[in-house]
Amino acid sequence: MFLEFYGLREQPFGVTPDPRFLYLSPAHREALASLFYGIDAGRGFQALIAKPGMGKTTLLFQLLKQFRPSARTAFLFQTQCNSREFMRFLLLELGCELNGDHDLVSMHEQFNRCLVQEARAGRRFIVVIDEAQNLEPSVLETVRLLSDFETPQAKLLQIVLSGQPELADKLARPSMRQLKQRVSLLSTLAPLSLGEVERYMNHRLRMAGHQGGVLFTGPALKMISELSEGIPRNINNICFNALSLGCAMGQKTIDVDVVEQIAADSDLSCLRSELGIEHFGAETTSSLTTTPATRSREALNPEEALAYIREIIQRLKNGQQLVN
Repeated sequence: MFLEFYGLREQPFGVTPDPRFLYLSPAHREALASLFYGIDAGRGFQALIAKPGMGKTTLLFQLLKQFRPSARTAFLFQTQCNSREFMRFLLLELGCELNGDHDLVSMHEQFNRCLVQEARAGRRFIVVIDEAQNLEPSVLETVRLLSDFETPQAKLLQIVLSGQPELADKLARPSMRQLKQRVSLLSTLAPLSLGEVERYMNHRLRMAGHQGGVLFTGPALKMISELSEGIPRNINNICFNALSLGCAMGQKTIDVDVVEQIAADSDLSCLRSELGIEHFGAETTSSLTTTPATRSREALNPEEALAYIREIIQRLKNGQQLVN
């Protein structure tokens, strides 16, 4: 790992949706404020739609964190299911005990009792459904029916549907008209600009404990912005690989050459990630003095690359270090 080399406490470009690392670009700040207002005002249904990797889940975790002291919350991500399975996932997320083979009607009744109990205690009830673009129309209808739980004065349940652009396509179908009409607020997230990419990266580095000087040069930042298309998940992947390679090369500052090599090795980087190898590439293996490992990346043909990968795996199995 490169943490000690760069003076970091923890991984700055991880893949988990940790709200501590949430960078609020103008679009993210507006979306969070809109979702917060919608719940606070009791609007019922809301939707958050954005491309993959834009940080929807992290934003939703931050939203629930703000309401959790005063609300009963549920976060669902198992969306490839039927209506019965959906209700079962929901009740289990709420900590309800399911005894026997519950049918859909009995689970609705159990959920309704839970809603009424929270309403009498003066607490909000919030359900967030992530990856909602995967929900079948029949399950979306089940979700719509949940919003029927209300009093003459207020909605008992606040629902946030979060998903990729395919969710908007589903909501636009004529058969989804009733559900679409209930979505009172729609939020979206836009890719980060070059300036926002820099601020995003600096924010995550600060949160991870970086206190040194400039870690990425200006040209490197510009290339990362272009390669990532301003998508946070892509930025994380590029930066992780750049820091791994920079550490292996003994570079305290990541320049454009390192980023270019990461871009050239993007396919191999995917394989490295799947194999769980932290440092992958010709420059990362200065201790390997045989075979194609000592040659430049551009010189490796497919057969040599496969032999190289096998050699690294064997060394890992033998407990050998890839980097001195």
